[in-house]
Amino acid sequence: MEVKKHEMPTQAPEVRAHNFNEVALGYSEEIAVAEAKRCLNCKNSPCVSGCPVNINIPEFIGRIKERDFGGAMQIISKTSSLPAVCGRVCPQETQCEAKCTMGVKFEPVGIGRLERFVADWYNSKPSSPTDKVNSNEHKVAVVGSGPSGLTCAGDLARKGYEVTIYEALHTAGGVLAYGIPEFRLPKKIVAQEIETLKSSGVKIETNVIIGKTLSVDDLFEMGFEAVFIGSGAGLPRFMNIPGESLKGVYSANEFLTRSNLMKAYEEHPVTPIMKGGKVAVVGGGNVAMDAARTALRLGAEKVYIVYRRSLEELPARKEEVEHAKEEGIDFRLLNNPIEILGYRDEENPRNPKNGFVTGMRCIKMELGEPDEQGRRRPIPVEGSEFTLDVDTVIIAIGTSSNPLIKNTTDGLEVNRRGGIIIDEEGLTSRKGVYAGGDAVTGTATVISAMGAGKTAAKAIDEYLTEK
Repeated sequence: MEVKKHEMPTQAPEVRAHNFNEVALGYSEEIAVAEAKRCLNCKNSPCVSGCPVNINIPEFIGRIKERDFGGAMQIISKTSSLPAVCGRVCPQETQCEAKCTMGVKFEPVGIGRLERFVADWYNSKPSSPTDKVNSNEHKVAVVGSGPSGLTCAGDLARKGYEVTIYEALHTAGGVLAYGIPEFRLPKKIVAQEIETLKSSGVKIETNVIIGKTLSVDDLFEMGFEAVFIGSGAGLPRFMNIPGESLKGVYSANEFLTRSNLMKAYEEHPVTPIMKGGKVAVVGGGNVAMDAARTALRLGAEKVYIVYRRSLEELPARKEEVEHAKEEGIDFRLLNNPIEILGYRDEENPRNPKNGFVTGMRCIKMELGEPDEQGRRRPIPVEGSEFTLDVDTVIIAIGTSSNPLIKNTTDGLEVNRRGGIIIDEEGLTSRKGVYAGGDAVTGTATVISAMGAGKTAAKAIDEYLTEK
């Protein structure tokens, strides 16, 4: 029995730092089968309890052992609409793999890597038409084509509902399309998953902003009997420090959206994003890692991660942190920005360089007592201020729910952070309106958003069945 999980083949750091090709190359059939054989096939299946969408993990891994990869895909597809996505971006180390019995003494089974292998194997084969379920004549509208919306729509379509997804942008996929870089989640993978969903009967309308183009009330008047809001968390948070309005300061949301939707990952992109220079990314989550590694690939000569806590408190996935370090990202931990500095030509205010970033003043931090979440609270060290020489600053400290829908929908209650308030089944304060994902929680994981979409789909089905 192998005590360590099989390594994931990757591009060499010195190569991948200069291209947008996928970093992780995926398991071969032989490696996948060998990894699957590490599974103990526990009777109580603790790994399943760690999966927000309840994939039957031992059963699909058992099929891999038998080289029945098609059968493995059938098992995964019973509960997951986005296996190729989840296998790449979900934090399995804190979910299913954290519950793996092998992980008690050794390394857990590479569940996420096996899920990715199965999905990629399936997607590499000629596609066959999906059998559509006969319509039950109930219509449901889904707001947003991110992971929660796609999951809710997929689950309802499998039950015969006529589902239409409304997406504000010109490309479907939500955060999967605009928020996650090409080197972590190729756009063709997202497109394949969406096409599979559309083949099951789900309709997708792009360039429709709910709250502007149409309202939630309009959707009900159009004959929809229930609405699921999975609009994500598109409102960036800032630090409210001097200089955040200078040219050269981005929210990570804007920076990654520009990079993805304007195709900066192509060989000769025509994309108005920073080129060269020195970049500071403020934050320590997965989005911060994505922004820093994207900036590097766009030609930055130096990229810093500036985070106010230590490595132990860094919220990003361990794998993403390791990849960033291998690629040369400079981690400035226990540091916090206090001001963004800019060049100002007082004698010539029309100078095109007027107002551009020239640096960022920071202060060193030390960790004090734990806060309400159990993390040690960062405390400024008096007299430790210093200036970091940068000309681009990317703020990646989280996002909040876009206020557009709540401001245009009567009877929709939200919390103090703007998140839509729901009950345990995803029902909002308005009858027939459900919500889930980042629109409720703020920035969270893809798989947790999918779990919320799945919960809401079940509740919508029960509501309309009883109606």
